[in-house]
Amino acid sequence: MSGVAFDAVIATIAIPAVAAMVLAVVPAWRLASRINVAASFLTIAASCVLLWHRPAPGTLFLIDDLNIVFLLLNGFVGFTTSVFSASYIAHELQTGHLTPRYLRFYHAMYQVMMVGMNLALITNNLGLMWFGVELATLSTVMMVGIYRTPASIEASWKYLILGSVGIALALFGTILIYLAAKPVLGVGMGAMQWTNLLGHAARLDPALLNVGFIFLLIGYGTKAGLVPMHAWLPDAHAEGPTPISAVLSGLLLNVALYAILRFKVLLAMSHATIEPGILMIGVGLLSLFFAGIMLYRRRDIKRMFAYSSIEHMGIIAFAFGIGGPLGNIAGLLQMMMHSLTKSAIFFSVGHIAQAKGTQKIAAITGLTKSHPLLGWTLVAGVAAIAGLPPFGIFTSEFLLITSTFAQAPVLAVLLGLGILLAFGALLLRMTSVCFGEPSEGSHAITASSVPIFLHLGIVLLIGIAMPAFLYAWFAHVATLLG
Repeated sequence: MSGVAFDAVIATIAIPAVAAMVLAVVPAWRLASRINVAASFLTIAASCVLLWHRPAPGTLFLIDDLNIVFLLLNGFVGFTTSVFSASYIAHELQTGHLTPRYLRFYHAMYQVMMVGMNLALITNNLGLMWFGVELATLSTVMMVGIYRTPASIEASWKYLILGSVGIALALFGTILIYLAAKPVLGVGMGAMQWTNLLGHAARLDPALLNVGFIFLLIGYGTKAGLVPMHAWLPDAHAEGPTPISAVLSGLLLNVALYAILRFKVLLAMSHATIEPGILMIGVGLLSLFFAGIMLYRRRDIKRMFAYSSIEHMGIIAFAFGIGGPLGNIAGLLQMMMHSLTKSAIFFSVGHIAQAKGTQKIAAITGLTKSHPLLGWTLVAGVAAIAGLPPFGIFTSEFLLITSTFAQAPVLAVLLGLGILLAFGALLLRMTSVCFGEPSEGSHAITASSVPIFLHLGIVLLIGIAMPAFLYAWFAHVATLLG
């Protein structure tokens, strides 16, 4: 492992870890906000170095074309969310929703969350990946309850309990994979390394691999918000700070999905195991239809977009389940577009809730008149997340439906119906929220709109003309996924 590459790998964990310790003792919230932004910027800069200086796989770390996609997306959305957070929390402090003491805790936990997610992405060890996901979960649990209201504390406890069940099941699945590898790779760390497992996949016990994957799909699927393990997600979004809603939908769900994909590749290389794609297709369709129906019943705007996240995680799981070159490319593109779009939507929704003083959809109308900038950015965000052209989600969903139709027409029809079901709910809600006469109680806010425009701009540009290098990159990753 070269010096530059090794330093960059360590920096993706060390920078947020050091920043968390510093932020835990910095009393001035303005300075803490700047430190949070600076640390997030340095983390994405270190991740970018890995594009050109790729280290060889080691005992603890593995950087390949699959996890570098997740790592860069993680760093970028983490950085832009920290920028948005700086202006968002200033208003929360002014209104008394947060205190300087809680803000110090919030910033420290934000960087701890980045440590956990980055560790889960770059490690070559199954146990460390599990630990990274658990660390990220615990830090977000504490941030969800930071308002200290009865509803937020209930949401954080619900998240903690369901998340703990999920991570316990994932741990049991990890142990089963280790037991399958131990007769072949021996006792110790060697049987926990991805590179060793993939190199000897055909020799591993298929029965243990099958049972292990089912536990892992349920366990990490809980973190990914897949139905029926999704119940924590709407409450966490509705009651937690909006920046945390952005990183939950845009990042943490992806990290859990990444863990599932790693194990899916392992099973795919062992021809005696079950077909993991079938399970992912089933869970994906269930998530898609359930979320599509529930979207019509939401009365809280953040809760509504939480169910939209469940819908899209279902689409992504379906895409990786159907597999093949085009299915995997569609899944990667859908994942990236959803992360950028949904975080931009939550940026808008956070400021809208501050401007209106409520998250109730019935009390939010006429945004394009009362707050034109926020109203029209929400219109653009909803159009993008609903899959309307020329945004990037239209490209990924069109690619997925057409590629699925060539393999399994019935599944393509079901997928299309599920997408249309959610599409109708989102447009219905957008019409009432963004148009008509403005509701009472509006007031101006000072907010940074740069992250919103940056995210939606990228989604629009990729939808209009997807760069050749990005398609080639995703095509290569698609071959790794099988």
